[in-house]
Amino acid sequence: MDSKGFMQAFQNELTCSVCMNYFIDPITIDCGHSFCRPCLYLCWEEDQTPKSCPECRGLSEKPDFQTNIVLKRLASLARQDTAKQTNSLETQICLIHKEAKGLFCEVDKTLLCGPCSESPEHAAHSHSPIQWAAEEYREKLLKRMGSLWKMTQEMQNHLNLETHKTPSLENYVAIRKVMIKVQYQRIHLFLQEQEQLHLEALEEEAKETLQQLRESEFRMTQQKESLKEMYRELTEMCHKPDLELLQNLGNVLERTDLVQMQKPQPVNPELTSWPVTGILDMLNSFRVDNVLSQKTTIHNVSLSEDDTTMIYGDDHHGVSRELQGAESFVAWGAVAFTSGRHYWEVDVTHSSNWILGVCKDILTSNTVISIDSEEVFLLSSMKVSNHYILSTNSPPLIQYVQRPLGGIGVFLDYDNGIVSFYDVCRGSLIYTFFPSFFSSPLKPFLCLRSP
Repeated sequence: MDSKGFMQAFQNELTCSVCMNYFIDPITIDCGHSFCRPCLYLCWEEDQTPKSCPECRGLSEKPDFQTNIVLKRLASLARQDTAKQTNSLETQICLIHKEAKGLFCEVDKTLLCGPCSESPEHAAHSHSPIQWAAEEYREKLLKRMGSLWKMTQEMQNHLNLETHKTPSLENYVAIRKVMIKVQYQRIHLFLQEQEQLHLEALEEEAKETLQQLRESEFRMTQQKESLKEMYRELTEMCHKPDLELLQNLGNVLERTDLVQMQKPQPVNPELTSWPVTGILDMLNSFRVDNVLSQKTTIHNVSLSEDDTTMIYGDDHHGVSRELQGAESFVAWGAVAFTSGRHYWEVDVTHSSNWILGVCKDILTSNTVISIDSEEVFLLSSMKVSNHYILSTNSPPLIQYVQRPLGGIGVFLDYDNGIVSFYDVCRGSLIYTFFPSFFSSPLKPFLCLRSP
């Protein structure tokens, strides 16, 4: 093989088999083949699973790879050598001095000849040879591309979460419509008109919220595509000749900044807690006081996965969630209910994390407070970061309503097998456990974590 053939073969080894250009930010995957990082990312984005080599189709176990520094340097040298060989074809001549433009002005982002660089207009500016400037800005573009790709992946994660909200909210709305119908069936016939107005308001709000979710999904999808399109454009920009790359640099960088500034915000699918007309007046006719007579203060509260066991002290084996770092107030009823209708209220104003409801029995020892799991009906609030999660057990269900800010009303209709929770401040329903048969006495229960 002569020297020319050897150089051609050497240059071929420095060429990405996807884009057929010299490597930019090359990475070597598990099978040993190397590609431009942008080329591999875009290939894997289109064919997400399994991650396979575009050349031999061998599977790759890990998604992230380190830059092949040696291959990157060799590709840069080959690119510079090719630029020297084709320099005469792409050299621009200064119209004023009739000399080749071989320098790049860092301040004005323009190509200059030697005399122009020494003129008063550019003398104080920093200049560098075209090839050096092109390689330097390729590195800057690669950093921009890394940021764009990270944002693309984050947007995909947000899109996945946003997409999952829609079926969950639709199911919740369907369940909530049934609960509201049951509520209005318990009050007098003349409230049927109020019931209809309530359902229509919920339907309209749910429709608007679902539309917002769909629009949010669409915006996130558009933003993701814009990020990918800009990523592809920067990839193509990196492969362009030095002169063309530098001439279009300012516009590309400006549009990249603009795309990165646009970040859609996720939708909070929280429904308005519409008041149920006259419900508190009806419930107060069944009001009982001092139902939580057994009280204690504990530390390091932990909940079991089924929310039926509370442990305090140092025994935390086999628990999944802990409310540690503050004291917790726990109270329960000394007397259990076996019949009739009973209503009581609990103040949760100064607590972000709490659990309340009714249960079959409560067992206490020196280290454990245990709630019998057979018949337990609980409503809980938990603060995660800056958000509150309101949920019920059996079945576990997130409540898409406004978090109660004051008192919680608990209504137990033992004979009809109903347990309901109300937002006292708003006079609205939070949740109703659908009718079931109670076979055991039920006790009120409360756990408040100190703020």
